[in-house]
Amino acid sequence: MIGSNVVVAGCALALAVAVGLVAHEWTHAAVLRLARVEYSVSYFPGRPDGVLALLTTRPWAAVYPRPTGGEPPWTLRLAALAPALLAVPVFGLAAAGYVTTDTPVVAAAAIGWLACALPSPQDFSVAFHAHRLLERSPEPNAAAPSRAD
Repeated sequence: MIGSNVVVAGCALALAVAVGLVAHEWTHAAVLRLARVEYSVSYFPGRPDGVLALLTTRPWAAVYPRPTGGEPPWTLRLAALAPALLAVPVFGLAAAGYVTTDTPVVAAAAIGWLACALPSPQDFSVAFHAHRLLERSPEPNAAAPSRAD
């Protein structure tokens, strides 16, 4: 019986990480949309050789903000740190007593989801250096560059 629990918990962990990675990027996009900052979302950016390399060496999704330079830096900072909000439901379930060692499948899924709630090093870089990103942005009245690549 313990073998099947480990397999199911491992599958729950993998599923939670897969869904959490996409949810992580969607939280960035949601905050950018609310702040009316242009952005683009790319799923499986880059194309390394093989499926295993695609899944392990590249991000599964990425959000690329395209600020005009007229936005306040706090909007980019908030968008960069927004994935931390993904931890709120897990903490709520834990406080309600649903995430325990008695339920290893739920605990494994919670661990996978919490791993995706951590802002990445790139997220922290944007949070700390948002003003530099805005300084490099085109002028607010300038024509947007073509995205036909």
